[in-house]
Amino acid sequence: MLYRLLEQGTPEKWSHLRFVLLGGAAATPELIAKANAAGVRIATTYGMTEATSQIATMLPDDLKPGSVGKPLTFTELRIINESGDNQPTGNYGEVIVRGQTVMQGYYGNPEATNRTIRDGWLHTGDIGYLDNDGDLFIVQRRTDLIVSGGENVYPAEVEAVIRQHPAVKDVAVIGMTDAEWGQRVAAAIIPATESHPTPDDIITYCREHLAGYKVPRQIIFVDALPQTASGKIERKRVIELFI
Repeated sequence: MLYRLLEQGTPEKWSHLRFVLLGGAAATPELIAKANAAGVRIATTYGMTEATSQIATMLPDDLKPGSVGKPLTFTELRIINESGDNQPTGNYGEVIVRGQTVMQGYYGNPEATNRTIRDGWLHTGDIGYLDNDGDLFIVQRRTDLIVSGGENVYPAEVEAVIRQHPAVKDVAVIGMTDAEWGQRVAAAIIPATESHPTPDDIITYCREHLAGYKVPRQIIFVDALPQTASGKIERKRVIELFI
């Protein structure tokens, strides 16, 4: 939504805008730069319905690329591994949350409640990490994680690299079922209007910036990527583009 607003220019009325609370999906560096150039102050945020919308927010004066800031007042946040132990600073793990804004449970669905809330902590299913300042970075939904040959591949990391290719406008990375590796990395790419890369161009570029197991094994070019009503990439429908 913010991208579309910025595409319309910066009317004089925007001078009355204090700042934009930006969430729903990861804010790309390009979007932040475009907002800054238009004089629009950004506060990046992370939340979910089960926690009454907001969990953490990075205020405009503290803006740090890729971060959604610190937990809100009265909200506790931890990053844990699969055993439930706290992860060290900088290490990936599941984000879990506790506080007064966390729901009591899913109405009429105790099984889902027990899966999601354990020992008073809401298990978000999101992968993230904390930096030395205690600021939160969200990496990926756990359900979007690709496991290829026993190695974890985070689509957001691969997407960030591919988007830097000058001939790429946008990209969605997903995991395709593979008999040998369990899953293989695949990328659906919207090419930039000025040029059209080849799959080999993308693979060569990725090999220069990513470990071998993270490089896409399958690449297609599309005119648009399927999105949800809220503007997030709908990865299940992206998979259908490859079938």
